[in-house]
Amino acid sequence: MIPVEYYIILSAILFAIGVAGVLVRRNALIIFMSIELMLNSANLAIVAFSSVLKSFSGQVFVFFVIAVAAAEVAVGLALMVEIFKAKHSIDVDQMNSLKG
Repeated sequence: MIPVEYYIILSAILFAIGVAGVLVRRNALIIFMSIELMLNSANLAIVAFSSVLKSFSGQVFVFFVIAVAAAEVAVGLALMVEIFKAKHSIDVDQMNSLKG
């Protein structure tokens, strides 16, 4: 049996990598993937804690988080495609206004 501390440490490392990706990168796709990495690290922590409590409520909550993340991916990628069509770039430094 693997101790829950290992899962929490892995979750913290993944979350830190995601935060670094959001703060350092300028490409919108990389930022988007970093946000997904942070969501998945939080899911890992939730499942680890629910396994300690021997409850399925954590897994159910993670299922809903994954469903919301999938919807977010669909909307986010559609927005990125439209921004790329308009500006011919997805660099976040160039997207400083919401004007058409």
